Amino acid sequence: MDEGIQDYRGKKVIVRFDATKCIHSRHCVLGNPKVFVANAPGAWIQPDAASPEEIAALSHACPSGALTYERLDGGEQERAPQVNTVHLRENGPLAFHADIEIQGHGRCYRATLCRCGASRNKPFCDNSHVAANFVATGEPPAVDSEALLERAGSLTITPNPNGPLLVEGNLEVCSGTGRTLNRTQKTWLCRCGASQNKPYCDGTHRKIGFTT
Repeated sequence: MDEGIQDYRGKKVIVRFDATKCIHSRHCVLGNPKVFVANAPGAWIQPDAASPEEIAALSHACPSGALTYERLDGGEQERAPQVNTVHLRENGPLAFHADIEIQGHGRCYRATLCRCGASRNKPFCDNSHVAANFVATGEPPAVDSEALLERAGSLTITPNPNGPLLVEGNLEVCSGTGRTLNRTQKTWLCRCGASQNKPYCDGTHRKIGFTT
């Protein structure tokens, strides 16, 4: 088990929780409070309280990737989606869903990355946008873009020191409600919180002395 990751073993599935990535979206405790028991005095995750299929669905709903699972019953493990996406959470982070390689942080299928500039766990969101009163719409205007020939595949994210996220690979940029805003194979996304062209970088990080 990796440092900081908690394993909850059931008869048919292991649920893993990485508190360092959790943004408290609460899809888990609202989705099945018998499995994810809020404020429990003991183990707060009960893998045997639902079927492995339901555990998998609940984990897939976790945007940050803080929840993952390993099926022990021979069932299908999590796979990359058929369409790589990043959703813009209103006044919040960038929620990626793809076969992601975050440089310096390994591979994953789901991740919420900071775009307010205030996270103390960069490149990941730690909910600092709330205290910082970060404002960034999740519904910016769409831009003209051509349909991608391939919509899946590996997505590489490179957090540039003191600068934006360089994202390379097939990607659909989506609003918080799911509307497609852009289709790209290479883009720079703001993570200083000050761009006037959010979610894209416009070079403002240099003017404000943004540091990571």
